Amino acid sequence: MLVLLIGDFNMPHRAANISPKFRKLLVPNKMQHVLCTGNLCSRETFDYLRTLSSDVHVVKGEFDDETLKYPDTKVVTVGQFRIGVCHGHQVIPWGDSRMLELLARQLDVDILVTGNTYECSAVEKGGRFFVDPGSATGSFSVNKTGPVTPSFALLDVQADNVVTYLYRLIDDSVKVDRIIYKKSKAT
Repeated sequence: MLVLLIGDFNMPHRAANISPKFRKLLVPNKMQHVLCTGNLCSRETFDYLRTLSSDVHVVKGEFDDETLKYPDTKVVTVGQFRIGVCHGHQVIPWGDSRMLELLARQLDVDILVTGNTYECSAVEKGGRFFVDPGSATGSFSVNKTGPVTPSFALLDVQADNVVTYLYRLIDDSVKVDRIIYKKSKAT
């Protein structure tokens, strides 16, 4: 089962669009679920995500329209995995691993997906898996000095493991890293 992890679009405020190279990869109905870390900033961006999958879950980023009423956190079960989603601006200090571990325990999830750092990453810690899909557009961030690398992540959820693909647009080429998370018996 394929799960797209994506967020921090900031369109049209900080970025005009998603790279055509990413749009070419993001094929409608290939992914069964879309989990978005927020900062869509427009209804049009949500509508675009709905073209990719009929099962779209979005949490609220600090720049999202309040009238859309996205929740701060969301927990979705995919196969044997509980996946929590949170934008991350609520986690103080931003991106702090200890605070993210605390949030994962509070949500009782195997995998925690957060954004707000604009840095695509995936790491296993304490039997849990933490993924940040980064910024889909590479939009400007006050959190980073220098340019932001456009990125997203794709989870391939299997029986007892998840193969994670991190997609980054570097020097106008899409680079992909692969990481495997195996669910421990204790979680």
